[in-house]
Amino acid sequence: MSIVFRTLFGIIFFTFTGFEFTSLRRICYNLSLEVIYVHEIGKEPTSMNKQFLDKYARLVVKTGINLQPKQILVIKSPIECAEFTRKISEIAFQEGAKDVVIFWGDELTSKIRYLHGPEEIFDEFPAWQKTFFVDYARQGAAFLSIAASDPELMKEVDPERMVRAQRAHSIALKEHRERLMSNQNSWCVVSVPTQAWAQKVFPAAGPEAAVEKLWEAIFASVRADQDDPVQAWDEHKANLKRSMDFMNTHRFRTLHFKNSLGTDLWVELPEDHLWLAGAEHTAEGLEFIANMPTEEVFTLPKKTGVNGKAVSSMPLNHNGNLIKNFTLTFKDGRVIDYSAEEGLESLKGLITTDEGSHYLGEVALVPYDSPISNAKILFYNTLFDENAACHLALGKAYAVTLKNGDKLSEKELEEAGVNDSLLHEDFMIGTADLNITGVTAEGQEIPIFIQGNFVF
Repeated sequence: MSIVFRTLFGIIFFTFTGFEFTSLRRICYNLSLEVIYVHEIGKEPTSMNKQFLDKYARLVVKTGINLQPKQILVIKSPIECAEFTRKISEIAFQEGAKDVVIFWGDELTSKIRYLHGPEEIFDEFPAWQKTFFVDYARQGAAFLSIAASDPELMKEVDPERMVRAQRAHSIALKEHRERLMSNQNSWCVVSVPTQAWAQKVFPAAGPEAAVEKLWEAIFASVRADQDDPVQAWDEHKANLKRSMDFMNTHRFRTLHFKNSLGTDLWVELPEDHLWLAGAEHTAEGLEFIANMPTEEVFTLPKKTGVNGKAVSSMPLNHNGNLIKNFTLTFKDGRVIDYSAEEGLESLKGLITTDEGSHYLGEVALVPYDSPISNAKILFYNTLFDENAACHLALGKAYAVTLKNGDKLSEKELEEAGVNDSLLHEDFMIGTADLNITGVTAEGQEIPIFIQGNFVF
């Protein structure tokens, strides 16, 4: 566990184990020390669920990343997830990895930096980090990211500082990001519980119970609790492919989204758009799963072809800040107005990251009657929440959702209506009463969703 407090001499960061936490905190208060942040290292599941943990880790390596012999695996992990990261590393070497390289992150240190760092550092990005990610990408490494952030850790941080830091990060890692978004490298995003995140999701449970409940929810969402998770994923991929084939067969020109929350949105699709779902493939034909879990069928919108209003159906966790009950209004593809009941400055920072962040880069269909949605859990984590509801994404489009898009130049992609940006941020609009109608090039209207679910 870690505790951070402010003194006359500056910020002090204290990490300890085997110590009575309440006693330490009482000492801090008695000495008039301001406690800034308390953090408990993530825990493995109890014995009841440990049988699923090994299944999960093996599923990530063999099905998610689909690691190949002599391939390098790069893992980006929070320090709270060290035990799971070590397990992934062990399995990766057992599967013949050439090397496993870890890039550790610590949100608490990042928060301290945002709160107390000098202004100029937020417009800079370390050259060594750029070299790290770009060089490994050029070597054909596979990339695994573990997403497990505290949903409200950064709520005291100036959003402008975070926007500037994110912009510097995105500019520096442009090549790395584009390689992954065009599937030149295999990549996968997964998650494991941390204490702060678990207690946000299950506030009524005690600390240990909350972590255990979140483990159970994650295992269920990624099918690690099945007798044969690999077989379960094979069946799941086949089901997603049927939905993908339906959308690709009809070649819709426009989609119309409408529900009782106020979403009334027309989305035009590029002529050569492709719907994708489940498994993706590198240029060499290597299959991988980019997100575990995944329930979506997705494509890209035409950059200038979005008109109407999109109303969020779930909170968005953006850079450690929650944005709640927000509305975006589009005209000719561009956000022309926006509002939010909470997190307006964070929403503004997201939209104004660059010109491309004013436009959409993804439209994704997820039935309301899906495993994650039916769990009735708000995860405050986009990896899970986006797979419980239809969603859109502001920012960069995936080039692979356009026919031969991964082979086109930036200019050719722009001419085809593909949006480019430094960011890609999903937000949820799906509800139980969402209706989606597809309009073909001939003007025929075909129902796709009725009352939140596919019609087929």
